[in-house]
Amino acid sequence: MTKTLTAHEQAISKIFSDDYIFTIPGYQRPYSWKVEQASELVEDLLGFMRSSIGELSELPPYFLGSIVLVKAETQPDATVVDGQQRLTTLTLLLSAIRAHAENGMARAGISKMIYDQGDIILNTENHYRLTLRSKDEAFFQDYVQHEGGVEKLVSLNSELSDSQNRLRDNAKFYMKYLSKIGIGEQLRLAQFIATRCYLVAVSTPDLDSAFRIFNVLNSRGLDLSATDILKAEITGKISEKIRPIYTQMWEELEEDLGRDEFNDLFGHIRTVYRKIKPQETLLKEFRVHVKFAKAEQFIDEILKPMAVAFQEIGDSSYTSQQNAEKVNASLTWINKVEFRDWMPPTLTYFVRHRNDFDLILRFVSDMEILVYSMLIRRVGVNDRIDRFSKLTTSIEAGEDLWASKSPLALSPVEQYSTYEALSGPIYDTHSARAVSLILVRLDSLLSGGGAIYSYNTISVEHILPQTPMAKSQWLEWIPEAEKRRALVHRLGNLALLTRRKNSAARNFDFAKKKTAYFTKNGISPFVLTTQVLAAAAWTEEVILARQDVLLSKFEQHYRLQDRKSPSDAMLAAIGG
Repeated sequence: MTKTLTAHEQAISKIFSDDYIFTIPGYQRPYSWKVEQASELVEDLLGFMRSSIGELSELPPYFLGSIVLVKAETQPDATVVDGQQRLTTLTLLLSAIRAHAENGMARAGISKMIYDQGDIILNTENHYRLTLRSKDEAFFQDYVQHEGGVEKLVSLNSELSDSQNRLRDNAKFYMKYLSKIGIGEQLRLAQFIATRCYLVAVSTPDLDSAFRIFNVLNSRGLDLSATDILKAEITGKISEKIRPIYTQMWEELEEDLGRDEFNDLFGHIRTVYRKIKPQETLLKEFRVHVKFAKAEQFIDEILKPMAVAFQEIGDSSYTSQQNAEKVNASLTWINKVEFRDWMPPTLTYFVRHRNDFDLILRFVSDMEILVYSMLIRRVGVNDRIDRFSKLTTSIEAGEDLWASKSPLALSPVEQYSTYEALSGPIYDTHSARAVSLILVRLDSLLSGGGAIYSYNTISVEHILPQTPMAKSQWLEWIPEAEKRRALVHRLGNLALLTRRKNSAARNFDFAKKKTAYFTKNGISPFVLTTQVLAAAAWTEEVILARQDVLLSKFEQHYRLQDRKSPSDAMLAAIGG
């Protein structure tokens, strides 16, 4: 009976021998370990080695984990499904030790673990223990595996790819780190790695079996993302002839977005297809619900268009002959909201209509209204996901998004509830972050949309203090405590500052508060605060008049003018 899986605990000297010829396939992500991981490896090795005294042969073994290979049991050729980071970094560390070695035999012994030199007499070529992806293969041979390579690498000033930059950074760290320990300990470290450090090599003769093992190991805590596994699975289904093209396309999309954003994109793609709150892991739900006939189709027709749209939306970088500035202005404000449930339907719409600039502008303008209404009404995550999932379904079905009952449109009840929340004690009912964003958006509307908010700190301040001091001017202007409580947390009594709150300044009299706290050199960058500076007193009448002015801006932008008073039907709908 043919074995489908073998697992052997092997010393590194055996791993880096003629028993294995490791190749990193093109579908693997580039080398990604940074100095943090590289330093942790060598410090753990040295710490373990130093903790034991005596001959190397007497030291307990040090376990480096497992690697997963596609490999026939009787053949040395091994495709690395999991383990490239450790194999690559161990090779780099051994090369750095070799660079410091003064003993020729030591250098030759380390080189033997890295590659076999070709023989001009026997007409044989160099035989490398580890071959990286094609993009980095020659670079790794020249600057890591060959003698003298690491010395050239650390002084290299050329512009490099991300993976090559990480190799250079880690090489610099290792060369500097090793220079601080003695030659004897460097040699002992190489001997310890070769003879007392072990990997479990898990081998299976076919790719599907290797992926299954890879997935099991991943579920138990290896530092792998769902997108790494999906990349391996999806590109692994593409014919070898065109696989490098699609692998490169995948990696370029990931590099353009950045690893974290790329992972987020897959979460949004899952939601586009699943349309409910996640119930299982991203990996499991993606496999079950994201349907495509061929792997190439997924990359061409789903991943690439979604990635392009995701970058335009997230960076507010939409380009078109018309409306781009207005579209990006709305996207900028939507992106400031903490929740991201709005992204799946927006991605869906952009993929279908991005070249119709009038429709895109209309969509993002209404999406901003919907998103900020949800923020203002404090709509919970489950209700948001349900609403945006219905919107995604409506977009996919080609329905009229501007019909009165469209999921994109605010219902009369929602319009009234938005107005009521804005009219009330908003500072008391919303989080500080939400209030700050709502006020900054209001300030931008007052400024005509031209203001830029790039301050390190923006805080919300009450003009009439929450607890004015006895016998203060504030109590003369509004002596009734009940009236003060009714006014203090409303929009009409709030301003914005570019500094942290100062508890000592909150109870300043109005004149001093304006000059010493609300301004810097007599001016404020916020229209909201400039309004306050123009007032001579801060009475109930002033606050209410300002409340009306500010509300009118929101009413106009969010189309709430006809929803100030609830109809009987609306009252019934909201339980009034």
